[in-house]
Amino acid sequence: CQVIVHDVNELTEKLFPIVEAMQKHFSAGSGTYYSDSIFFLSIAMHHIMPKEITRIIQVDLDLKYKTNIRDLFDEFDNFPEGAVIGIAREMQPVYRHTFWQYRRENPQTKVGEPPPDGLPGFNSGVLLLNLEAMRQSKLYNQLLEPTMVQKLTEKYHFKGHLGDQDFFTMVGMEHPELFHVLDCTWNRQLCTWWRDHGYSDVFDQYFQCEGEVRIYHGNCNTPIPED
Repeated sequence: CQVIVHDVNELTEKLFPIVEAMQKHFSAGSGTYYSDSIFFLSIAMHHIMPKEITRIIQVDLDLKYKTNIRDLFDEFDNFPEGAVIGIAREMQPVYRHTFWQYRRENPQTKVGEPPPDGLPGFNSGVLLLNLEAMRQSKLYNQLLEPTMVQKLTEKYHFKGHLGDQDFFTMVGMEHPELFHVLDCTWNRQLCTWWRDHGYSDVFDQYFQCEGEVRIYHGNCNTPIPED
């Protein structure tokens, strides 16, 4: 088993020029903080990692595994042609909220609607990054360009604060073909914040998850069930 440790400052130095333009749209702060770049690592991972690394699983720390993580690697084999990232849906109506203006202007839209037919957005707690596909995808790399980010944020009236998750969600509204949607059991989010903040009537449509949980995600400091 080989373990390679990466220096955060070195990574940030490489990342900053690539993601600087998008930080103002998807960061909690009002400005573009150098240190915030690390929250956008997954977006540009294909530029940062050595060419010989072709696939990476990136995960949050607040996870509990109920199965072997090797099984998750098998999901790379299920990517449809053109997909570059594997990611699960967001399980709260956070993006129903974020896209309120676009939804008001487009009452028939699926943007922000719950599954199975809607587009609830993504949660970046568990990410499968096919670095080889990311490097080769002309479309994906065009979407990293500041002018494209600006164009999409204007179209969707988008202002977020969740880093890479916001970028993937916005891009997924426009180009769902870039993503392989993981089953909710691979990222069973437990946070219920939005249930108590104006969305109790629709909350369960987003929060339900059938099947045996393989990874619990205790987001927003939610306790994870004991075995």
